[in-house]
Amino acid sequence: MATTEQPERRALGDRLYDVAFHNRVWRSVFRSGYPNTPRNQMLVVATNVFLHLHPTRIHRTHVKITHTFCLGGLSFFLFLGLTISGVLLMFYYVPSIDRAYTDILALENNVRFGLLMRNMHRWMAHGMVLTVLMHMMRVFYTGAYKPPREFNWVVGVVLLVLTLLLSFTGYLLPWDQLAIWAITVGTNMVGSAPILGEPNRFVLVGGFQVGQSALIRFYTLHVIGLPLLAAVFMTVHFWRIRRDGGLARPL
Repeated sequence: MATTEQPERRALGDRLYDVAFHNRVWRSVFRSGYPNTPRNQMLVVATNVFLHLHPTRIHRTHVKITHTFCLGGLSFFLFLGLTISGVLLMFYYVPSIDRAYTDILALENNVRFGLLMRNMHRWMAHGMVLTVLMHMMRVFYTGAYKPPREFNWVVGVVLLVLTLLLSFTGYLLPWDQLAIWAITVGTNMVGSAPILGEPNRFVLVGGFQVGQSALIRFYTLHVIGLPLLAAVFMTVHFWRIRRDGGLARPL
């Protein structure tokens, strides 16, 4: 007498996996198939907006953390942290010469975790300056700036300048004595440049004396202008790394 084979009972985890990933909604988002073959692995990376900047294949030397020390990635991570903490600080800060300093004191003393948030923002800013400088030094000493990567080196120099400007403009926002004299010295340095120095200083200060107009201009640069420029140049920087075949190999 013939016996019918019982269907194999699948584990609960396998069934849940099928429900989560083998469905029409998942297929509509990820249309390249599952990364079960080398071709599908390449398609998943190439067709995903979050993954397409990453190479589908990397050299074995790039796997070692000592090759780059993740300095570029750390700089980008700190930029994201600064963006999030900066947005939170904007809820309690008013760019007014009458309120800026008292708002900082109120943030530190009256707002729950306010001092922690401000210190996190400050230390991440210091850390980003340090990691960007170390990243530039690593690229220089390993020769990663050489052709065909010289354009990306220029983009990196622009990002270094933007990082320093972000740090400087943020240093001015508490509007204490250090900030007032820093903005005075900085704008006077701009004004001492030949031909266009004085007009540029007038634009930065918003007049002939440092005051409310200067604070609102540097605040706008710090929270809108410079971060947007940095985001644009970071995108170009990552894209050029991808187009140049990934990271440069050791000398």
